[in-house]
Amino acid sequence: MIPTLVAQSGRSAWKGPFFVAFPNLRRALDHNIPIRTQARSCTILPNFVGIRFMVHNGKDYVPVVVTQDMVGHKLGEFAVTKKRFVYKTTKNK
Repeated sequence: MIPTLVAQSGRSAWKGPFFVAFPNLRRALDHNIPIRTQARSCTILPNFVGIRFMVHNGKDYVPVVVTQDMVGHKLGEFAVTKKRFVYKTTKNK
């Protein structure tokens, strides 16, 4: 375990990073199948690099492809939950 990863997360050092055991991880990597998950708080581990996830944002599943730069972050950081608010123009000016 890398000490800098623990310092970035909000967890205690003795607990280690939070992650969920995905049973079909090897099959997803071999066949390029996305893993559907609602575990937004799962920490991205180095063995997740190259795997496609479908992360739930509360309404839909957002596709996330894990790269080397994402290691140590959470899955939920890459699936935005809020829509951007846009003012609509009215017909009457």
